Amino acid sequence: MPEHHERRVLPYSAAQLFDLVAGVEHYPEFLPWCLSSRVIRREDGAFHAEMVIGFKMIRERFGSRVEFERPHRIDVTPTSGPFRHMRNHWRFTDLASGGCEVDFYVDFEFSSRLLAKLIGILFHEAVRRMVGAFERRAAEIYGSNRPALAAG
Repeated sequence: MPEHHERRVLPYSAAQLFDLVAGVEHYPEFLPWCLSSRVIRREDGAFHAEMVIGFKMIRERFGSRVEFERPHRIDVTPTSGPFRHMRNHWRFTDLASGGCEVDFYVDFEFSSRLLAKLIGILFHEAVRRMVGAFERRAAEIYGSNRPALAAG
């Protein structure tokens, strides 16, 4: 099962970064390989979303339930699609010194051995590119005049 955990300190507030990650409708505008993304249903403290990811000949649609506590956490679990198992979370912590610590974690297993083999080779690079895309999007929306405080 591919697994990735990353922490970064960014010069934005927890609320700003939470809103960016929770704004799944905007993912196709900046997230690599995201062909479409939409919220299907909203509930108190959660929503259901559907996303289509594509790369070359591969195209996968999956649904997820996104539970959240604004502005501190987002937890994603699959409801349909190619995953046998998936855990994904984002944690946002405002720092007294300014900025926010972002804690990102994902681990999953595909139902298809072929898909697992294809993605497994590129997994860590793909996740780094996606996390980087969120960081670049934050700079576009909230301003890039302040460099990241640290990376980890």
